[in-house]
Amino acid sequence: MSELQGMRPPGLAGLTGKHLAAGVLFRDRDGRVLLVGPSYKADWEIPGGAVEVDESPWAAASRELGEELGWTRPVGRLLVVDFHPARDRRPETVAFVFDGGLVSEDDLEGLGSPDGELRSVALRTVEQARALVLPWLAGRLVAALEVVDGGGTALCEVGERVA
Repeated sequence: MSELQGMRPPGLAGLTGKHLAAGVLFRDRDGRVLLVGPSYKADWEIPGGAVEVDESPWAAASRELGEELGWTRPVGRLLVVDFHPARDRRPETVAFVFDGGLVSEDDLEGLGSPDGELRSVALRTVEQARALVLPWLAGRLVAALEVVDGGGTALCEVGERVA
């Protein structure tokens, strides 16, 4: 191994890495949102997950749709960017939420996780979602729904809209 491998170029030495996450907001005509119940934790989520090395957030969102739901749907425009400072043992995180468009109950028929990663998939009202998801995801969902039809991108910090 050369002495240059693993070193950052000058000017970049003090930069830290950030964890990136990408999710997709699907909703129905009644304003309910699609939530997934992972088999490995109690809290529900929107479809999505961690962005891998050398992967863009939008590619991660598409990949996660395939892994979690078996869907090969296009990922729409960016709705939310949510920043979380480092806390406990978790690194700084930037979460992206993309528009997945409208779905119906028929789209959920027979839907199951190809690899068993999900225990359940359901459409829920925002109020129902608040009881199932972590507080910052609830805020992120509200922010996404505020901009989905009107355009723009919501900027959040720990789920609270700042712009």
